[in-house]
Amino acid sequence: MNQTLTDIDADLDADPTSEVAPHPRTRPALVAALSAPQGFGDQTLRSPRPDAIELLGGIPDPSVLPASELAEATTRVLSRPGSPALQYSRAEGLPQLREWIAAREGVAPERILITNGGFHGLSLAVQAVVERGDLVAVDNPVFPLFLRGLQLSAARTLPIPVGPQGLDVARLAEELRGGARPSALYTVPDFHNPAQSVLPEAERRELVRLAERYGFVVIADNPYRELRFSGEQVTTAPFYESDHVIEVGTFTKTLGPGLRLGWVVLPERFRDDVIALRSRADGHSSTLVQAIVAELVTGDPGLFDRVLNRARALYRDRATVLANALESAAPGAFDIEDPEGGLFLWPRLRDERIDPERLAEDASATGVEYQRGSFFPSGPGTDADRHLRLSYGDNDADRLREAAARLGRAIAAQPR
Repeated sequence: MNQTLTDIDADLDADPTSEVAPHPRTRPALVAALSAPQGFGDQTLRSPRPDAIELLGGIPDPSVLPASELAEATTRVLSRPGSPALQYSRAEGLPQLREWIAAREGVAPERILITNGGFHGLSLAVQAVVERGDLVAVDNPVFPLFLRGLQLSAARTLPIPVGPQGLDVARLAEELRGGARPSALYTVPDFHNPAQSVLPEAERRELVRLAERYGFVVIADNPYRELRFSGEQVTTAPFYESDHVIEVGTFTKTLGPGLRLGWVVLPERFRDDVIALRSRADGHSSTLVQAIVAELVTGDPGLFDRVLNRARALYRDRATVLANALESAAPGAFDIEDPEGGLFLWPRLRDERIDPERLAEDASATGVEYQRGSFFPSGPGTDADRHLRLSYGDNDADRLREAAARLGRAIAAQPR
């Protein structure tokens, strides 16, 4: 931001009686410019049958969410004298929770800001580093809800391909050498949504080097990192060692979306401005929810990892079941990369004669709903439209096999 919010505070303090005249328009231009809401599945597929099997969203399975443990933690929190969890708290978040997150992330607690889930963290990051009309480099294909949030800044986008090794950092370097000057870059480095790729450590370090050389900020969106069920974890150290990276984390995929609780790891230089931004919006995340989660993860130090281990085992089995069922129901129809974590498969149709849009409609008619790959591109030059994003998180093995069987019948019926 050219003028910091601290500076703006000083201006307001100097003239506390100043007022801003209302704009004559009844509908602000910004609101008028926003696209119509479009979620995963609500406008991209037709209305499902009553017996439809939905492989749409990255929804965690209820069986691996710690519902009973959260209930017990809630009782302990609310039984404390004076019920402090029912009071106001600071914009940064409760110290106990911030300290626990900081210890897991390997950073100072002062760098942690608690948010209302991951998307809130992304919104704060954009407000902090993107000026109106700026150029922002983004994944291609991209998690499209980030583009929705980016509309608030009227930013222009620079699509950067994402492949089997994550963001194409070499392509980004070419764009930068050619004169592109983004103020920020958005990417999902671990179990990319939708491509499921993981950015290797060497590419992370090169990405940080480019950010520092060309002066942009990396917004690393990482909701799936804790859900690795095979392979080796890739270090986050290159991100945390730089003051050009904001990483966004969340409890959405591990403890439950309904908690609406996440965090951002901020470079020190952004901390005060982001707190100032937060103070002008919702003030702080729910004190009660923060206190409950803090009680949960600190009251039994091993509990969070036990929750993760249950989830990892379940999602590993379901990913395998779905991949095998697809090959059995439609032999040779897909190229499938076995994921090492996350909640999705990203199979590619091999037969170029199959129209993926018609396939989605025919699959819906058989009672299986999924997200079309054409929903995700941020620019040209990707084969995302040949892909299907299939979520296995909240469907058991029998339903996944049945979904694959229905999809196989839809593929068999396609004209060649």
